[in-house]
Amino acid sequence: MNEYDSDLMARSMIHEGFIRVSDPVEADVILINTCAVRAKPEQKAASFLGRMRVLKNRNPSLILCVTGCMAQKEGYGFIKRFPEIDLVVGPREINRITALLKRVRTGDKVVATDLNDVPSTPAPSPGYFSGKVSGFISVMEGCNNFCAYCIVPYVRGREVSRNPDEIVAEAKDLVADGIKEITLLGQNVIAYHWQDVNFVQLLRLVSEIKGVLRLRFTTSHPKDLSDEIIRCFGTINNLCPHLHLPFQAGSDNVLMRMKRGYTRDHYMNLVRKLRAVRPDMAITSDVMVGFPGESAQDFEMTLDLIGKVRFDGLFSFKYSDRPGTLAAKLPGKIPEDEKRRRLEILQGLQKQISLEKNVQMEGNRLEVLVEGKSRKGNQLTGRTGTNKVVNIDRNIARIGDIIKVTVKQACANCLCA
Repeated sequence: MNEYDSDLMARSMIHEGFIRVSDPVEADVILINTCAVRAKPEQKAASFLGRMRVLKNRNPSLILCVTGCMAQKEGYGFIKRFPEIDLVVGPREINRITALLKRVRTGDKVVATDLNDVPSTPAPSPGYFSGKVSGFISVMEGCNNFCAYCIVPYVRGREVSRNPDEIVAEAKDLVADGIKEITLLGQNVIAYHWQDVNFVQLLRLVSEIKGVLRLRFTTSHPKDLSDEIIRCFGTINNLCPHLHLPFQAGSDNVLMRMKRGYTRDHYMNLVRKLRAVRPDMAITSDVMVGFPGESAQDFEMTLDLIGKVRFDGLFSFKYSDRPGTLAAKLPGKIPEDEKRRRLEILQGLQKQISLEKNVQMEGNRLEVLVEGKSRKGNQLTGRTGTNKVVNIDRNIARIGDIIKVTVKQACANCLCA
């Protein structure tokens, strides 16, 4: 979502005559798009902001702007802490970035954090995605769930969906720029609803656009994953057999305190249904350790769920208090060293599972969308429909090709063909 928001602002500015530069030293405007979902990305943003303040002090005419969830959370407090900042913009106001910059140029310091605005359509920018093969479209914004640990509803606002006609038009623009794979985005994307159009109908509308060779969506809340959505993986040919379905904890006690709205058994049943529709379905997830009150037995239940589901990949992290959330006030905080220990155990288990699942693919022939150059200079990299990263010889394909390759070697994080 942050990548999409950054592109939306960049496209708006390019439409108004701005030019992108690769070095901040050359910039007249620097925008730092931030995340507040955990403490670590906030620390990274503050560190980067510190480096950019040095440039501002050297060049007072430089406009320094902070956007996104951290900007929404801090508001005017950001400018009090960092007087060098000229503009603070929350995620619902980024569509007004060029107008806000004009206000700053008159000498004002501006804070724009209204959460009542609706998601907007990016400005026309033919050629912006030239050279890329995959792209994102935000179809809805915000969240109504208020999980105990999560700050997203406070910094992204309530759920608001976009007009499907705008979404289809944006998808066609991406295809015209050479995009072959589209991912539909939302804080809870399957909660999308516009008048009489639900998420399944939206999926079908986008899937039928000529040139959309692959379609994905993220992120989904388990309590909203319906049988109708699950069936789409068996009926929409270009819908990739991969779903990111956060489970967060494997203990019903913890899930209840998290206010997640489902049980362990419900989640496991969803996994069974998904794999019944698509036996090759890849499932990835989010999980945290150290939620307040998480006992050793609760943690073992999380490890047990991971071992039973055998995820293709996990985004795992330590719980951190988010100001204003219910969990921040809960007793039973877990010591930092214990959270670190649990995370290391969990990540070790998942690394083993990922390696075992990838090794099983050695010798298999897979379809890969070639996306770009690999970190290894003599290779290209791409992804399967199940979202597995595959490195291939650069002499057998071009960026944008969909090719079939045989897996020769596997590691925990990628496949080599």
